[in-house]
Amino acid sequence: MTRTHDTHDRPTESTPTVTVTGLDDGYGDLCVLDDVSLSVPTDAVTALVGPNGSGKSTLLRLVAGVRTPRDGTVSVAETDAPRPVGYLPQSLRPREGFSVRRTIETYAALVDGGPDADAVLSRVGLDGVAEATVETLSGGMRRLLGVAIALVGDPPVLVLDEPTSGLDPAMTARVFDVLGDLATAGRGVLVASHDLDAVSTGADRVVLLDRGTVQAAGPTATVLADLDVRSLTDAFETTVTDAGGGTVRRGVDP
Repeated sequence: MTRTHDTHDRPTESTPTVTVTGLDDGYGDLCVLDDVSLSVPTDAVTALVGPNGSGKSTLLRLVAGVRTPRDGTVSVAETDAPRPVGYLPQSLRPREGFSVRRTIETYAALVDGGPDADAVLSRVGLDGVAEATVETLSGGMRRLLGVAIALVGDPPVLVLDEPTSGLDPAMTARVFDVLGDLATAGRGVLVASHDLDAVSTGADRVVLLDRGTVQAAGPTATVLADLDVRSLTDAFETTVTDAGGGTVRRGVDP
């Protein structure tokens, strides 16, 4: 499943599978997202990066359609697939006692159409453990199972909330390799991650979110050039907090 490529040189300006325009949302009197606009292109991994409380999970729920915004729109490209968006929440816990294959079959029974369980498992590299029970899987394998669950129904868009949280560098790289392969096959992938090293090597585009607003967005190399920094860590520090504790809004490319 490992791919060898320079993600930053790969074309990433194809037709968007998702377009977010003027999104506002919150909980009670708390504003979580303020006038957020961005796009998720086909054939690319777009990484959503930001500190805790920046609105990443809320934005992913809105894109996935499991939450309705107060204002603004989320447009997903038309598709014949049974599900337009596959969503992996951060807290997904597959049922223990079920085999990997049965887990996928259980979710597939809720969706009319799409590839069978073995095809889905092959796409994420779990075909070799199809008969293993969920509780025997490593943490990384469980995360890949979550990606497989999001793939049920063959959606053209995948929305994944911290699928590599707590994983070692090798397993994190494997998960991003799988996401890159899925993007290359024609999907738009939006993934939230705190792992800036993994994002640097595994994502084609980056969206930096802070205090509910987009601080910078675009192809990774372009964002670094626009901010005149050498790494995503520098970009994060530049866009999220300045020396006085405020925020800087630069290089926005929705």
